[in-house]
Amino acid sequence: MRIIAGTARSLPLKTIEGKETRPTTDRIKETLFNIIQQDVPDSYFLDLFAGSGQIGLEAVSRGAAYAFFIENAKNAASCIADNIAFTKFDKQCKLLQMDVLSGLRTLEGKYTFDLIFMDPPYKDGSEKQVLTFLSQSSLVKPSAKIIVEAAKDTDFSYAIPLGYEITKEKIYKTNKHVFLKKNKA
Repeated sequence: MRIIAGTARSLPLKTIEGKETRPTTDRIKETLFNIIQQDVPDSYFLDLFAGSGQIGLEAVSRGAAYAFFIENAKNAASCIADNIAFTKFDKQCKLLQMDVLSGLRTLEGKYTFDLIFMDPPYKDGSEKQVLTFLSQSSLVKPSAKIIVEAAKDTDFSYAIPLGYEITKEKIYKTNKHVFLKKNKA
């Protein structure tokens, strides 16, 4: 696993041993960033269920102004901290080691985000909890994009009643990226 493009291009990143996380493959990460490349420069990026931190670090490498990482697992948070230090992005990154909803509450009222990426455990309903929270949150800028990495068969029909528009869905072999934005009130 490595940074694909930008100022930290080709730097290798640490990963977490075991099966607790599913690192996004370089090919899927590259596809994702091809889709959002116009939105990344100078953005505030939020990486939820951050794992190794590779998505947020890729965003900073490609010009995001700042990235926050929220990760609850101790070993994953340690991996993110090591990757932030190794890429020398200490001044552009902040790690919150806590569960995602607690982390979002911590950030509420202090920051707003242009891009929010989440890769929660598949099929445990975490994405619905987070989208429900964000639907009422000031963390999401009016023009923000929210991207959820989920199992291919995950149903997002609940998102429309929560006030989201699904703007794009990119399907891969076993998973997908769902792109959402909040409808203007």
